[in-house]
Amino acid sequence: MNAHRNDRLRTRWRQAARTALAAAATVGITLLAIGFTTGTATAAASPADRDTPNASLAAAPVSRIATGDLHTCVIPTDATLWCWGNNFNGQLGDGTTTNRTAPIRVGDATTWARIDAGTSNTCAVRTDGTLWCWGGNANGQLGDGTTTHRRSAVQIGTATTWANVSTATSHTCAVQTTGTLWCWGLNRHGQLGTGASPYRATTPVQVGTATTWASVATGYAHTCAIRTDRTLWCWGSSSDGQLGLGILDYRATPTQVGTATTWTGVTTGYAHTCAVRADGTLWCWGENGYGQVGGGAGFQTTPLQVGTATTWARVDASIDSSCAARTDGSLWCWGKNSYGQLGDGTTTHRSTPTQVGTATTWTGVLAASYHACAARTDGSLWCWGYNSLGQLGDGTASSRRRFRRGRRGIPLGVPGIHRLLSVCFGGHTMGGPACGGPVPV
Repeated sequence: MNAHRNDRLRTRWRQAARTALAAAATVGITLLAIGFTTGTATAAASPADRDTPNASLAAAPVSRIATGDLHTCVIPTDATLWCWGNNFNGQLGDGTTTNRTAPIRVGDATTWARIDAGTSNTCAVRTDGTLWCWGGNANGQLGDGTTTHRRSAVQIGTATTWANVSTATSHTCAVQTTGTLWCWGLNRHGQLGTGASPYRATTPVQVGTATTWASVATGYAHTCAIRTDRTLWCWGSSSDGQLGLGILDYRATPTQVGTATTWTGVTTGYAHTCAVRADGTLWCWGENGYGQVGGGAGFQTTPLQVGTATTWARVDASIDSSCAARTDGSLWCWGKNSYGQLGDGTTTHRSTPTQVGTATTWTGVLAASYHACAARTDGSLWCWGYNSLGQLGDGTASSRRRFRRGRRGIPLGVPGIHRLLSVCFGGHTMGGPACGGPVPV
């Protein structure tokens, strides 16, 4: 891809992002606590489970979190599914296009296992191995054979062997229990990994013939995946070096990143990538205009180690920022902070990891976008950052520069969620157990 095409790619995405965010100027720079039950984080998860955008570190039972640009979804331990925030394209899956400022249950199934959210779409895997997607579908990113937006979950094909899924702005990829990898949606920059064609796929297309894929992560126009031998592979646009191949071009088929065989998981942002190795080191590369790579100057075309710590457990890359958990239970974020998405109480961009408060009880179940959400070992779910359409789930679309008592009238008593639908401020809940006293960061 030449420089002109790279500039156009960035310009198109930035214009779309500005349009999505122009509706309001809400900035949340304090943490909101929304409780739910989760398992305790552990570093003993398999390579397929660790550090992927839609997987937690914890052994079952666990909860999952997914953040789209302006919406949030979670799977509590009872395997129900709840979403809130922007619903313009039906990405909440409740059969409407009504925005929700508090969690609303998606259907009545109790078999949801994994979840991931894109810009205006959502995909999830059930315990029976079926794959379901809903929301925006202009480029076939739902995989149902159409380009029709869906307000409710639609099953993708008839396969019952789906293991995990990752969805982005205009394409989606998923791994099956057979170790095969499948992608669909827009392929303008080779992000499907199938070569230059098809330009667009509205149903899943197998990527090569390998049967050793473990997990996959989709960025705006690039994709990265881990194999069972712990090698790392990336493809699609490398306009800012996000493939880690030392190039500012593109690759239309999977290409190995270096020679290391110790990668345990990978996550992709808009135009940067981060990954954790088995030795607990953290590496990032790609666009670095806001410090989202966590070090160095300018874009990085090959993996750059973030600091010298060897205790990183899980990382999640968002639009222009990154957040990661360490094995000591601490949580760290860096990069763009215009909307308080780093959770440090400011709107100052950070070029190196900055700790979120002083708590050491984060489980590693986390997801980040223009807002971020993470879970603690006491079962509480915390969200912070942009809240223009209620994506923090506290029942409002208000700025959160200080703690306030949550709004009453949010239903409680959902089995296995502990306070999922209550909001905690200053140690108070609206009808649920004590939250333990949120501390501003």
